Amino acid sequence: MLYNSTQNKNEVVSAAQAIAQGISKDGGLFVPQEFPKYTQDDFKALLKLDYRGRAKKVFADFLTDFTADEIDDCVDSAYTAEKFGSENPAPMAHAELSGRELNILELWHGPTCAFKDMALQILPHFLTKSLKKTYDGKDAVILVATSGDTGKAALEGFKDVDHTNIIVFYPVDGVSPMQKHQMNTQEGKNVRVCAIKGNFDDAQTGVKKIFTTPEIAEKLEENNMLFSSANSINWGRLLPQIVYYISAYCDLVNEGRIAFGDKINVVVPTGNFGNILASYYASLMGLPVNKFICASNSNNVLTDFINTGVYDKNRHFYTTISPSMDILVSSNLERLLYKLSGDSDKTTREWMDALKSGGRYEVSEDVKALIADKFFGGCCDDEQTKATIKRLFDEDNYLCDTHTAVAVNVYEQYVEQTGDETPAVIASTASPYKFSKAVLEAVAPGCELPETEFDMVDKLNEISKAAVPAPLAGLKNKTARFFDVTEAASMPQYVLGALNIE
Repeated sequence: MLYNSTQNKNEVVSAAQAIAQGISKDGGLFVPQEFPKYTQDDFKALLKLDYRGRAKKVFADFLTDFTADEIDDCVDSAYTAEKFGSENPAPMAHAELSGRELNILELWHGPTCAFKDMALQILPHFLTKSLKKTYDGKDAVILVATSGDTGKAALEGFKDVDHTNIIVFYPVDGVSPMQKHQMNTQEGKNVRVCAIKGNFDDAQTGVKKIFTTPEIAEKLEENNMLFSSANSINWGRLLPQIVYYISAYCDLVNEGRIAFGDKINVVVPTGNFGNILASYYASLMGLPVNKFICASNSNNVLTDFINTGVYDKNRHFYTTISPSMDILVSSNLERLLYKLSGDSDKTTREWMDALKSGGRYEVSEDVKALIADKFFGGCCDDEQTKATIKRLFDEDNYLCDTHTAVAVNVYEQYVEQTGDETPAVIASTASPYKFSKAVLEAVAPGCELPETEFDMVDKLNEISKAAVPAPLAGLKNKTARFFDVTEAASMPQYVLGALNIE
C-alpha cells in the first residue's frame, strides 16, 4: 500500500513516510493509491471481533510496512478500558426523538471527552514507529491548529512521548471555556499552547504555511528535527476514524438492529470534513452506506457546497455554541475532491489554488452529480441547536452536546425532505459537559447561570443526572500553565522560539 499527494501523483511514499511527514511538500494531502475491498466474508469475520480486533484488521490493510506485532502494540496501547472506560471505546447509545429511533455513536469516552481521542490516542504510537522507519534519530515537531477538541486530544496523546515536541494554536475567542482550560492546564515537558488573534482558519492556514516554508524546514533540519501534524491532514489521524464506522455497523448487526448487508445512513457534524470523509472511505472498502449526511452550524460553507458545487469561503464567520465546527476552510474536502475527480492531481491542484487565491472554486458538473448522489448537506443555527438538545432531553432523558445536536437536527431535516427511513448512525463527537453553559441554557431555559464553568458543570449534573466524565471533573482544581497569545502572522517566529531555534 503506497500513498501519493492529492496535488502531485509523482510524490509516492510509504505509510510510515506519510504519517511521519504529515503533509506533502507541495502542500497536498497523502491518500492511498487504492482501497482494500472487503467481501461479505470479511465483514462476517469482523462481526466476531471486538473493537481492537477490527482496528487491527483495518490497520494491517493500510499500514503494510508495519509488522503485525507493531500494529498489535499500537492498538493494545491506545484502546484500553482504563483510557476509554470500557472494552468498547466507541459504544452505541440508543435514544428516541419524535417516535424515531436514533443510533448515537458515542465517540467521546476517551481521556479528553471528544471524538479526537479515537485517533489521537493511537497516532503517537503510529508516529514513533514511523519515525524509526523513516527518520531514525530525528525529533518530530507536531504542529496543531485546533478549533477546540483536537488540541487537547493531541496534547494528551503526545505528552512526554520521546522524540516529540507538540505546539498547539487555538483562536483566542473561538473555543469553549472548558476546552481552553483543558489545553492551558496540560501537563507534559514537551508541550506548548498558544492562542492566536484570529479564528480557526487563520490558525490552520498559519500551520500549513509553516509546513511548506523551506527556510523553516531547513532550520529544523539543522537541529535534527522535522515537522509533522496531528490534524486530520495527517493520514495517521484519519485512518483510525475509518475503524469506528465499520465497528458501529458490526455492533448494529450484532445487536439485531439491522440485518447483515442492510444499508445505513451516516450523520456527521463536521467542519473540517475529516470525520465524514472517514465514513466515505469505509464505504469504498465495502461498508454499505446509502447516504452521507453532512451537518453544519451557521458556518454552512459545506452545506452550500454540497447543494451547489460552489465552495466559497468569502462569507461572514460566526462564533457559535458548537465551536469545533466554526470553520470555513475544510481541509479534508481536498481528499474527497481528488477521489471524485478520478484521482486527478491536476484538477485538485487547480481547485485548491483557486481557493488560496480567490477563496472560491466551482467543481465540474460530473463531480457535482457524484456529490448530489451520495451526500446531503444541512445546517442549523444556535437556537435550533439548543431546541434540539432540549427536545432530546425532555423526550428521552438523553443529554447531548452542541455538536451532536446539530447532527440530530440536520438528520431530522433530511428525513422530512426525503422520507428516507434507512437506519442512521449519528456521530456524537463530545461530552455535553465540555459545553456546559450552552447545554444548561438549552435544558433549563431561564435558570440563573452559575458564575464559573465548573459550577455550571455541577448545575447541569444536578438537573440531568448524567454522569460527569472523570477527566473533566478532575480539571476543576488544576492551575493554568500557558498564557501565550500571538498574532497569526507571528506563528513562525513563535514556533522557532518555542524550539529554541534562532
